[in-house]
Amino acid sequence: MVAQVVTIEPVAAPRHLRLLEAPSGPTLAQRRAQRARIRSRRHAVGALAVLLAAGAVLGSRSLAWGGATAAGLPTDLATGSQPAAGSVYVVAPGETLGEIAVVLNPVDPAAARRALVAELGSSVVLPGEHIVVP
Repeated sequence: MVAQVVTIEPVAAPRHLRLLEAPSGPTLAQRRAQRARIRSRRHAVGALAVLLAAGAVLGSRSLAWGGATAAGLPTDLATGSQPAAGSVYVVAPGETLGEIAVVLNPVDPAAARRALVAELGSSVVLPGEHIVVP
């Protein structure tokens, strides 16, 4: 067997490479502080947007709670949430004629109660009873 002899010769570093100092940027603490400022600005802008949207919705008289129409009727009552005349109202368990009158005419429930009594011929209602709205 023949042994090979390997010699290692040191290689000189190329002369054209130089170690340069890299420009340093902001420190970690500075970057964290900048991110915190940006985050707080985003939160402030978001909160302002929510407040402006809420103000626009509540500022509109037609959508405002507690507003009134030109006729003086509260907007909640003018939205058509009451059953129309001729429609059928089904009595729920535990409901009284007075409660039904308030649903039918929140402005003047006494007049609605009188009309219901005249329609039914009685002041007693039963659960499940179908009443034609006068």
